[in-house]
Amino acid sequence: MKIALIGYGKMGKAIEAIAVAKGHEISHIIDRDSQHLLEKENLQGADVAIEFTTPETAFSNILKCFEAGVPVVCGTTGWLEHLPEVTAACLEKHQAFLYASNFSIGVNIFFELNKKLAELMGPHTDYNVQMEEIHHTQKKDAPSGTAITLAEQILAASKAKNTRVNEGTHDADKLGIVSKRIDPAPGTHIVNYTSTIDDITIIHTAHSRQGFASGAVKAAEWLKDKKGVFSMKDVLNL
Repeated sequence: MKIALIGYGKMGKAIEAIAVAKGHEISHIIDRDSQHLLEKENLQGADVAIEFTTPETAFSNILKCFEAGVPVVCGTTGWLEHLPEVTAACLEKHQAFLYASNFSIGVNIFFELNKKLAELMGPHTDYNVQMEEIHHTQKKDAPSGTAITLAEQILAASKAKNTRVNEGTHDADKLGIVSKRIDPAPGTHIVNYTSTIDDITIIHTAHSRQGFASGAVKAAEWLKDKKGVFSMKDVLNL
């Protein structure tokens, strides 16, 4: 495939290395100094775009890809207030879009474990559930997109919690998420249920960005030639 990389930070470079190793061509590298490549006439040669930028630019970047008829795999977090608009634009223009808060295969399996555990624990209000996430200091959003996904799964099943807060809390109706920024941590997510009798804890720890980058390339391979709005659950058949 010909892949347009939108965003050329550490994740973009990790994606580039894996894509090239798998025999794909990086047709465009688009960062702050090459925004002209996002114009329709320049972007149309790409088979798929992989977008890892900032919450402030992701929405515009995605719409420009739709205008060029290029499918988009997006891993930028912190912009999801615009997701309904992106979904509508994708369907209206008969394009393809895949968003994930985390592309790691392990994390997506972790999502399924978290969802099932939340469903099992939902009726047991004597357990208090809280979360913690740890990332590197360059992480721009807090809580992380992965943590938000985990929290939404818990809130959907919980009989006690009805909202999330980005801090530790003793309020029974609030799900606390403690966000820590420590270098060089690529990402750790902890979900902890505590009671006076025992604790249940599930943890996912990433050792590097390679899992995220590899999953993003896998998603791009899967999305090529499709139409519609998808997630990693579709890619991994979860």
